[in-house]
Amino acid sequence: MPGARRILVFAEAVTLAHAARPFVVASELAARGHDVHLAWAPAYKQLFPAPTFRTHSLDSVSPADFRAALAAGRRLYDLSTLRRYAAKDRQLIRAIEPDVIIGDFRLSLSASARVEGVPYIALSNAYWSPYAEQAYPVPDLPLTRVVGLAASQWLFDRIRPQVFAHHARPLNRLRAELGLPALPADLRYAYTDADHTLYADIPGLTSLRDAPHHHEVIGPIPWSPRISLPGWWDELPDDRPVVYVNLGSSGNTAVLGPVLQALATLPVTGVVATAGAAPPGPVPSNCFVADYLPGDQAAAVGTVVVCNGGSPGVQQALLAARPVLGLAGNMDQLLNMQAAASAGAGILRRAGRMTVAGVGEALRSLLAAQSFNHAAARLQERARATPGAQRVIALAETLS
Repeated sequence: MPGARRILVFAEAVTLAHAARPFVVASELAARGHDVHLAWAPAYKQLFPAPTFRTHSLDSVSPADFRAALAAGRRLYDLSTLRRYAAKDRQLIRAIEPDVIIGDFRLSLSASARVEGVPYIALSNAYWSPYAEQAYPVPDLPLTRVVGLAASQWLFDRIRPQVFAHHARPLNRLRAELGLPALPADLRYAYTDADHTLYADIPGLTSLRDAPHHHEVIGPIPWSPRISLPGWWDELPDDRPVVYVNLGSSGNTAVLGPVLQALATLPVTGVVATAGAAPPGPVPSNCFVADYLPGDQAAAVGTVVVCNGGSPGVQQALLAARPVLGLAGNMDQLLNMQAAASAGAGILRRAGRMTVAGVGEALRSLLAAQSFNHAAARLQERARATPGAQRVIALAETLS
């Protein structure tokens, strides 16, 4: 191993995924003897073990505000927020003097790391790459509920470049204020700009065309909370399929009710993690509920996984070779889940249009058709062959 380096890791804790991946990377770097500093916000800290490295408080948009902006189609970060972020970034960079910076959805680092002259590695997902070849489904927005999905998609296909430019504008204004050239007017560049961009995805799920060498698909960076199993874990029946439900930190909580009602009609056992939310009504007799579960273990005992379609839940399922029902709403979830569904490893349904009957129909299909299991097993094999966090570590140890 090269000599020990000082590494500053930023976690933008708007969703659990953006906190978990940096924590995994920081932990492994610290285990290799590096001087690691993790800057993160309080959200989700209770789900992580005591860090083996130094931590620093970081201002971050709250998960609730982030979800509200997604649901309304608003910019996730305005210029004043990015200015505040960049000022804090630069304060930490100057105080710590890192050899390299790693960030996960900390968009301000596109400007602050460059101004401070420190090499910057961004963790992202391939479906946000400007080199991705894919369709862009319209997210569930107020517009889709008013004019319908078909009309909304027709309109979105025509105005998407302007929409993406609108969302990219605050970062380009920040870069201009700091004397940096503008990025292309496209949120995909804003989301993925770095000296080296690493996509934590299973290779091939999203096709990248003509991506430069500093954009790499490295495989999943899995994480699961190290928490105790609930008292009912050993009481799970073994005479019927298990459906593991985890709608995550950015899922549509209104969907949990129809999911529970659908499970009540099926010859299955439901294992449900609510992410701390109270169940919306009585829990069916064939369901077991906890605030949080070690998702890797829950996915392994499941026959099918139900999640919000985002990368953490889908990857957890596929790493266990389990097919997925993705109840997606925002564009991140829709893009990720459409790739998994196109690979044959699951079914994509829109959270905003989901019904009890629709959930039940999708689950029956996943339980009956072995093709979903075979596709999930192929993706598991592909994921296991990737370096994941080890590629981040290798790059952090050599990038200069």
